[in-house]
Amino acid sequence: MRLKGKHIVLGITGSIAAYKAAYLLRGLVKEGAEVQVVMTPAAKEFITPVTMSALSGKPVASEFFTANDGTWHSHVDMGQWADLMVIAPATAATIGKMAHAVCDNLLITTYLSMKSPVMVAPAMDLDMFRHPANQKNIEILRSYGNMIVEPREGELASGLIGKGRMEEPDVIIEEIVKFFDRKKKLLNKHFLVTAGPTFERIDPVRFIGNHSSGKMGYAIAESLADSGALVTLVSGPVTVKTNHPNISVVKVMSADEMYRQCVVAFPGTDGAVMCAAVADFTPENTANQKIKRGADDLVIRLKPTPDIAAELGKMKTDKQVLVGFALETQDELENALRKMKKKNLDFIVLNSLNDPGAGFGVDTNKITIIDRNNIQQNFELKSKSEVAADIVDKILEVIAGK
Repeated sequence: MRLKGKHIVLGITGSIAAYKAAYLLRGLVKEGAEVQVVMTPAAKEFITPVTMSALSGKPVASEFFTANDGTWHSHVDMGQWADLMVIAPATAATIGKMAHAVCDNLLITTYLSMKSPVMVAPAMDLDMFRHPANQKNIEILRSYGNMIVEPREGELASGLIGKGRMEEPDVIIEEIVKFFDRKKKLLNKHFLVTAGPTFERIDPVRFIGNHSSGKMGYAIAESLADSGALVTLVSGPVTVKTNHPNISVVKVMSADEMYRQCVVAFPGTDGAVMCAAVADFTPENTANQKIKRGADDLVIRLKPTPDIAAELGKMKTDKQVLVGFALETQDELENALRKMKKKNLDFIVLNSLNDPGAGFGVDTNKITIIDRNNIQQNFELKSKSEVAADIVDKILEVIAGK
């Protein structure tokens, strides 16, 4: 009964793989979960609500209102009740509607009202699955923090062979169990995370900055919080946001402001992940008024900013975990190793601007994790939320070894 007491909303869409949802539902109930089924109108063409109601012990929600008495099926209530929403199978049409908030059925409105995380198991023919439009929609869902259970390769309903088969129910159940297990692993832990760029003011309208979007740092903060940790997120100026109840966001502008917040917060934490792209230099003098164009060249004299990671490395106790990032363009490995040793990091996350799809402003990243034993883990290109989960797994490994 590994899911005893868990509330799960199971969304079923109009795919031939809908029959697998019955096995998935039966397995969830056997593991102790309380399951509310939501079906699209098309799903009822493949498997009946009577079957799913009998297996779940609950009436199936499909229409906004019950035809006979006008009872409203509240997507808002389901969104607040659930610990997890699982959409399996998820058709290309439903994935597109989820990505773009096309609310034409109860399942989509429930998804948009969901307070809990969402897991999606696509099912469709191979050409539909690999179509750029569908792949873009899946990446959009990933960028929202949705978990994607990749389909299998195999024989499809069309008779073709390729990637598109919905993952088997027992595998999806194991993914659900792992999700809930992870939520317990960092309970009562407190982490500091930095994210985004810093802006070093030249005058009231100009600054020195960089292209960091903050997406990676925010993804790490959310992955830590999903694992049960309380997170203090010290964020430079970014447009990305988080509403996670376990995350407290502290907004800063400059490297000096970020430094002061971090040195105060770090001693009360179990660890820190230094993901921010902090400016290395700041102007020696800041003009109070906008600098006007002159006939001569403008010379701005710069001074080093505080090295936040190095300072925390000096403060770090044996019980704390300190993680750094190295974004490099040349001599990547050598520079990352030097940085890890100099700043007393437990491990460092290396990524290169030479790798397509990695770096600033994108929703994906490709990383290498290097620890103090010079053990290197190379990861393929993934969404930043998936990269964040890999980093949190490494943090759990380091904590276990302390």
